[in-house]
Amino acid sequence: MPPKKPDPKAKAKAPVKKKEGGGGGKAKKKKWSKGRVRGKLNNLVLFDKATYDKLYKEVPSYKLITPSVVSERLKVKGSLARAALEELLSKGLTKRIVKHRSQIIYTRNTVAKGE
Repeated sequence: MPPKKPDPKAKAKAPVKKKEGGGGGKAKKKKWSKGRVRGKLNNLVLFDKATYDKLYKEVPSYKLITPSVVSERLKVKGSLARAALEELLSKGLTKRIVKHRSQIIYTRNTVAKGE
């Protein structure tokens, strides 16, 4: 049997369009969003006189005292905040509630200073 000749009328037909919104086909690749950039924190590495006074004056009156709270409010590094809280605990100005591997929580000491 000889090979078939292409039908000239078949080429004239319009190509069949795919249905809109149907499945199949390759989906467009999701573009990466521009990530938000936080400002660089410029926290103190050592206490200056004003911040040290603020530590003894304000921090013992906080209801919830954690290194992250002290670091954020006094603008000091986390390691410095941890050391400061240990100092406040040793002087009896705060009371430790929870000592976890990664987070230590203190509260104000409710015992009067005179007692």
